Amino acid sequence: MAFLSLRPTPEQLPRFPLQSGSVRTLLHAADLRQTLLELIATARRRIYLTALYLQNDEAGEEILRALHAARAARPELDVRVLVDWHRAQRGLIGEGKQSGNAAWYREITREMETEVPIYGVPVQTRELFGVLHLKGYVIDDVVLYSGASLNNVYLHKQQKYRHDRYQCIECAGLADSMVGLLQRDLLSSPAVHRLDLDGTPPTRSLRKEIRELRKQLMGARYDTSQATALPNTLAVTPLIGVGRNNALNRTIVDLIRQTERHLIICTPYFNFPKPVTREVNRLINRGVTVEIIVGDKTANDFYIPPSEPFKAIGALPYLYEINLRWNRDS
Repeated sequence: MAFLSLRPTPEQLPRFPLQSGSVRTLLHAADLRQTLLELIATARRRIYLTALYLQNDEAGEEILRALHAARAARPELDVRVLVDWHRAQRGLIGEGKQSGNAAWYREITREMETEVPIYGVPVQTRELFGVLHLKGYVIDDVVLYSGASLNNVYLHKQQKYRHDRYQCIECAGLADSMVGLLQRDLLSSPAVHRLDLDGTPPTRSLRKEIRELRKQLMGARYDTSQATALPNTLAVTPLIGVGRNNALNRTIVDLIRQTERHLIICTPYFNFPKPVTREVNRLINRGVTVEIIVGDKTANDFYIPPSEPFKAIGALPYLYEINLRWNRDS
């Protein structure tokens, strides 16, 4: 999910109208955890959580048990959790042999009397080629938007935390549009299977279905038929981007190109694609102030401490760092 503060004409991008009081920005990772728990506890119709992973740790368990408690209190609740297929079935990199989060999901299901479906979404045949980055949470008519996953670090359950963006947006049309895309383009796919139940098929048996899912997602769009915001009003546009030259990527590049005075880019990984690098360089040549805020390599999901056995995937954070230094020096 991506939300951009835009000033387009109505012909360019459809926009859902918002009221100033319906948008709230959370300032801290711990606020995200607290707000998410409060929304889950008070949900009346639906809870759709989409994240890269729901981790088997204190914060992840707190969220999962809160979902079970909500279903126990209101059995009619439509509760769905979507996570990346590959990430859920492996352990943490550098932590030795582990059964992965999916095994934990099944343990919780066997323990509880309620049911919380957790779906694995394979957007690629291998994790190295791409993972599910459609992140955000829809609870009733509230969209809790963030790039955060569900674990101790992203939810600041222990001492360490990772900062992300956190916006709480109350908008029925936007919430309906997002749930509609999940139902229409993901949950209905033969490539998507539940991870909280036994009998999960092996990835190799789903290669055809995964390719078909990715092909379908390249043409996926949010339903914006109810996006009726007038020009020069507070509004939001949902965009999804899969594949090269998609609408999301084009919009981001167009926004960078239109910058007049000051551009701030916050990114965990410094690996700009060529179109972004090209436009940023043009801004600098025009005298526009450009600030780039990046995460330290130790905050990367693929970072392996020097004390742990090294694996090839552990080189990725260092490649990002080298790329950053090369661009700075050039």
